[in-house]
Amino acid sequence: MPQEIERKFLVKNDHWRSLGQGKYYCQGYIVATPERTVRVRVVGEQGWLTIKGASVGIRRAEFEYSIPVEEAVELLQTLCLSPLIEKTRYRINLGNLVWEVDEFAGENTGLVLAEVELTDPNQEIELPEWVGQEVSDDPRYLNANLVSYPYSQWAEPKHKEPAEK
Repeated sequence: MPQEIERKFLVKNDHWRSLGQGKYYCQGYIVATPERTVRVRVVGEQGWLTIKGASVGIRRAEFEYSIPVEEAVELLQTLCLSPLIEKTRYRINLGNLVWEVDEFAGENTGLVLAEVELTDPNQEIELPEWVGQEVSDDPRYLNANLVSYPYSQWAEPKHKEPAEK
């Protein structure tokens, strides 16, 4: 069964910015429960439909399919929960890993997360100096949960890293 093994971290400074190019993502959720999510995503001229199962630690089932961008846009506009998730994703190759830094916009402006997909939940990784506190186990940081409880509504994020220059 296809699966995703992912760790998620707060970003504590801007030292990552020169390491990768950003792409705009717009995504929405048709279903967003702890047991399953059904996500629609548009990246450039490509649409995606993704189905994910319940998280077990940092692992969960994931099925992803390319769909026509016109159909993805229609799904985003008609069937997805609001607000949509808007972000710019930067892919950064470091060693044998690809880090993805998501800089959120819209209702989640101000939130910047780094995630890394692994091949094994116990895989050892070296954290880049711009990676801060791990939030893999905090459900508030799941994109699906940022729809119903956007970052802009958090009174004072408990885990927000202090800004570094």
